[in-house]
Amino acid sequence: MITEKIILWDTKYGRVRCNLYKLMRSRKVSIFQLARLTNIRYDIIKKYADNQMIRYDAAILSKLCFVLNCSIGDIIEYVNK
Repeated sequence: MITEKIILWDTKYGRVRCNLYKLMRSRKVSIFQLARLTNIRYDIIKKYADNQMIRYDAAILSKLCFVLNCSIGDIIEYVNK
């Protein structure tokens, strides 16, 4: 059962973290190679890898999952406060 939660301005609610760089290292794939394989711009993949994204694009995540043979949960995760 979900209890009612209200997000206030000062509420610490956690964050979403991108683990793309760690996944790329385990697959031995560089940003340049991933950009070429996915047809995603280098600077966009760099932002994902550096965990600097504000909004995640479903099409980009789908391409990354397809090429890296992983699930979205391998790339991004929710970290509770």
